[in-house]
Amino acid sequence: MKIIDRYITRELLIPFTVVAVILATLFSSFSSARFLASAASESLGLAAMLKFILLKTAIALEVLMPIALYVAVVMGLGRLYRDQEISVLRSAGVSENRALFAVLIVAIPVGIASGVLSIFVRPWAYEESYMLNAQAEAELNIDRFQAGRFYGNEGKGRVVFVQAKDDSGKQMQNVFHYIHKSGSSEIILAKQAHQQELRPGERPQIHLGEGFIYKLMHSGAKDTVVQFEKLVYYTDSGNVLDYKRKAAPTSALMKSDQPRDIAEFQWRLSRPIATILLALIAVAFSRVPPRQEKGEKNYYAAAVVFAIYYILNGLAQTWVEQGTIGKMPGVWWLYVLMSLAAFALLAPGFRQKVFVRR
Repeated sequence: MKIIDRYITRELLIPFTVVAVILATLFSSFSSARFLASAASESLGLAAMLKFILLKTAIALEVLMPIALYVAVVMGLGRLYRDQEISVLRSAGVSENRALFAVLIVAIPVGIASGVLSIFVRPWAYEESYMLNAQAEAELNIDRFQAGRFYGNEGKGRVVFVQAKDDSGKQMQNVFHYIHKSGSSEIILAKQAHQQELRPGERPQIHLGEGFIYKLMHSGAKDTVVQFEKLVYYTDSGNVLDYKRKAAPTSALMKSDQPRDIAEFQWRLSRPIATILLALIAVAFSRVPPRQEKGEKNYYAAAVVFAIYYILNGLAQTWVEQGTIGKMPGVWWLYVLMSLAAFALLAPGFRQKVFVRR
């Protein structure tokens, strides 16, 4: 890589790194605040909570990275134009296309990274987060209970008491569980209990040992008592971790003919393309006339263009999900429009118009 290319690339990578870190930090902080305000935060330990936030951030990176690159190109190249460094390079016989080449040097690896995140990391992160959510929502979540305390849920008529837990915190002793149901009440007493590790396709469950189930009828019918040695209790608040398209492997989505699966599959494949096209479009808005201290108009225009892209991106995916648009053209019409816009904005005629007013 030549010195000029390295220099321009560095001017792009620095703001890209700064903006990406800021966006990821803001997103993580926002996710943390929302999570701490939810009831699920009471059910998970600190390690699980941090894992959940990291998973959410990893999912968001496929969107945050293209945004960071878009901003970096507008800011980084904008400084070079504003300080007349591009003009100096042109006068030295260096084509302005070198700046475009430097943008591609940065945009292509970032696009590939965004694609890897979308195609491989996204489904894994969603699957892990779904499992953490289901684990946290389980009414008999072993992590939420401390020994010697009563836990109640007035809305669901549930009361739980655990007399003791072992040193590892994975086993409970002398468990009392009461739940009020329509027309009856149920009491479960068990000497031992432990929560089964949750796997995809399973409902949250807890394994009880050596106990009794008392079913008390409110209508005057006969009460019942059942003694058990082993009992698998499935919580009624946790949903089965069945097929969820966001957590589905990309290979499975590719074979599906369901509109929602097609939309998810095309979203994942489109991330690298969107990243590179956004970077190319940003080049046009980085061209600030020389000696102009600020380029507010360019920045405003860049923000408006990105907002339009964001809206159209959501519409394209929604139309495919609803079957309004078929698998072809799918979401790809948007990227055809973006390609045409990029070529138009980067055309020599447009370049000349940028510097008409100084």
